[in-house]
Formats: sequence, structure tokens, C-alpha cells
Amino acid sequence: MTFHPNERTVIFIDGSNLYAAIRSLGFDFDYKKLLSHFQSHSRLLRAYYYTALGDDQDYSPIRPLVDWLAYNGYAVITKPIKEYLDPVTGHKRIKGNMDIEIAVGMLQMAPHYDHAVLFSGDGDFRSVVQAIQDQGKFVSVVSSLLTSPPMIADELRRQADEFIELNTLKSELMRNPHVSHGNVCPSVIPTAQAATPAVAESGAAF
Repeated sequence: MTFHPNERTVIFIDGSNLYAAIRSLGFDFDYKKLLSHFQSHSRLLRAYYYTALGDDQDYSPIRPLVDWLAYNGYAVITKPIKEYLDPVTGHKRIKGNMDIEIAVGMLQMAPHYDHAVLFSGDGDFRSVVQAIQDQGKFVSVVSSLLTSPPMIADELRRQADEFIELNTLKSELMRNPHVSHGNVCPSVIPTAQAATPAVAESGAAF
């Protein structure tokens, strides 16, 4: 990774996209370790986590994670998941895309950072990455080519100043399953009972 100790860095996490990637790679992500990792490589100013939540939040597999993040160094931005009727199929679908919120956040914060780290593989972010680069900022994108299909869009990978393969961070950012006390980041690998509502967070229905 290309980071410098005095470089002002801000992290932007596309929650649904990252959630899908770590599930596909099969490792349990520790967000506390994520902060420590970037704090050790740069001057981390802030870490944003973006996600949509359903009204029935008690049954959301990511609700414990969102609550933990809000109390442990992350700025959490959420919005309600919306249900709508597909005019073609007549089937009920859900919508919870956070792309606009992430793009606005990256642009608003641009005067305050030197290096933006985007955890997403969504090709829709190519234009905002280019706009930030045009302001003289360095942009790293963290996603994966090793998922099936690959999570990182070709156009976003080409546009980024640096692409960081998520799987290369696995040993540093994996949650320790043997730690069960203290202020520990909740698991984000869903149980069998939570698998169905996790589809909304995976982004598969957006």
C-alpha cells in the first residue's frame, strides 16, 4: 500500500459492497483492526461507514455491527431500505443504494484529506474518483478480484491510483474467533438463521 505517516487519510466504506466481498472471501472482518491498520500507516482523520437499514431493525444481521461502529470510532451514515413493486415482473423488490451519499461525502471532505480510501468495487464510483483526483487527491480502492464474480469493476480499478486486493489484508483484518470478552467488534458473518435478511445487505437485490 502507498501511504505516508503524515498523509491525511479518510476511509469511505460501502457497507453492502464490503459485506458481500468478505462473505464471498469467507473471512470475518474486524473493523477495530481496520482502524488500527490505517492509523499505523497514515494520519487517519475519519472513517465513514454507509449502509441502508430496514424498518424491522431487530432482525437485521448487521444491526449489532452498525451500533458497535457508531460507538467505536466510525461515522455511520444510514438510510431506510425502501420496498417497491417492479413494474415489469410485479414482484416486490427492495432498494437501499448508498452511492449518492458516498459520492457526496467524498467530495465534501476532499479539501480536508490527501488520500481517500474507498472500500467498494462498484463501477459507478469511477466518475467521483476521477473528480477527486482532479483536485490533486490520491485515491485507493479496496475490493477483490478473487470473489466469484469479481467484486471490483474494471473501470473503477483502472481509474484508482491504487487497487488494494482485500484478500491480501485478510491476515491483518480477520476477527479473532477466540476473543469473546471486552469491547470486541461483532461478527459480520451471518448465521444460517440470519442468512435470508442478509441478502438485502449483500446488495444482491439493489
